[in-house]
Amino acid sequence: MFRSLRHHNYKLWAVSDMVSITGTWMQALALNWLILSITHSATSVGLGLVLNAAPALLLGPLAGALADRLPVRPIVLTAQVLQGSLAVLLAFIAAGDAQSTGGLYAISLASGVVGAFSGPALGRFGAEVVGPDDLSNALALGSVINSAGRILGMSLAGALIPLLGVPGVFVANAASFLAVIAAILLMRRGEMHVLPAAAASERGIADGLRYVLRTPWLLVTFALAFVMGSLGRNYQVTMAAMSDGPLDAGAGGYGMLSVAFAIGTILGGLYAAARARLPLGLLLAVSVAVSVGQLLAGVSPGLVVFALVMVPVAAGAVIIDTVVSTRAQLDSPDHLRGRVIAAQGMVGAAAGAVGPPALGALCDTLGPRTALVLAGVITTAAALLATYVLVRIKRTRAAEAMAAGFSSTPVPALLPAMTAAAPATSAAAPSAREAVPALSGATAAVPSSA
Repeated sequence: MFRSLRHHNYKLWAVSDMVSITGTWMQALALNWLILSITHSATSVGLGLVLNAAPALLLGPLAGALADRLPVRPIVLTAQVLQGSLAVLLAFIAAGDAQSTGGLYAISLASGVVGAFSGPALGRFGAEVVGPDDLSNALALGSVINSAGRILGMSLAGALIPLLGVPGVFVANAASFLAVIAAILLMRRGEMHVLPAAAASERGIADGLRYVLRTPWLLVTFALAFVMGSLGRNYQVTMAAMSDGPLDAGAGGYGMLSVAFAIGTILGGLYAAARARLPLGLLLAVSVAVSVGQLLAGVSPGLVVFALVMVPVAAGAVIIDTVVSTRAQLDSPDHLRGRVIAAQGMVGAAAGAVGPPALGALCDTLGPRTALVLAGVITTAAALLATYVLVRIKRTRAAEAMAAGFSSTPVPALLPAMTAAAPATSAAAPSAREAVPALSGATAAVPSSA
């Protein structure tokens, strides 16, 4: 289950990632609290989140192309320095008794830009920290680290804001970037699994886009990830609506559900880490199970039953993210890795932008229970459709192979790695995989903001 920890470099990465993720969530909570205290508007808080997330959608293709062409280690180090500097600027603004949100929004946007450019580079760098054999395990452990860091970070922020003030929390996050910088500098160069860079003759963004659009299994996987990430996730919206409405549980009930969800994410990460392989078949099965769980959540009679349903649903959400990250990276050419990671990040950003308002509108117009049931029906249909399409892709490939006289060549077992659908121009077979996002998800656990 913890085989990635055999690697000296991954041990450094995992520890620094935990520190970074914790600091990131401390700052997120403190920044949201600061904006809310200035504006007394939840909409204003949402605007800050949008400004931070938008750059990933707009700059993803360019960031992915650069990550595939340039050395990623300097990019990652530079990003840590910039993010730490932005955290220090936030501390100065907060200490100056800020009365407007202009500076806070500007830093949120700047942080999003840095994160957009560093995300694909972090993905490639994470793949170099562990080899392809341990990538899926590292991604799964990254999910556990991400969940644990989120819980710890939000808990510490709640305790430290009254003691140190908002500026003190920002300074603490700035210091967390030093852990990542130190870990990278202490890594053993000889134990890195360096990925080949894109050829100078490649047309960066265009070639990356062409690869994604011409790889049917990847398109189907990303489409399913979008549906599951928008309507099949975002329980911060539906859990709040259910607590305040049908369950009549109030803030205490919402807190209990949040804890149950957090426990589920950790269990999901540990399950994924314990598996030797993470095929697309697992993605499809878990997507159906999570969708059915969402349907059951919509008809749950009380708080306890709803919380019990949330645990496997949350676990499934982490498994889905880990499988998508693993397959997208391991089954894509090394020289296109950054662009595939960027495309996956754009899918996640789009789902995060569409899901909350869509679910919120459904809860307001149809009621939380109906919203959960309807969303569950849609995601179930999407998972079944994805299964049908991927099976057709496999059968078509098998028929084409036989027609071409290659019947003796085994076709990959259904869905563990439908890489054969990738264009022949893809060059190197996948060997290193994502970037130990988890070492972030992505996910994952790659320090996205740290």
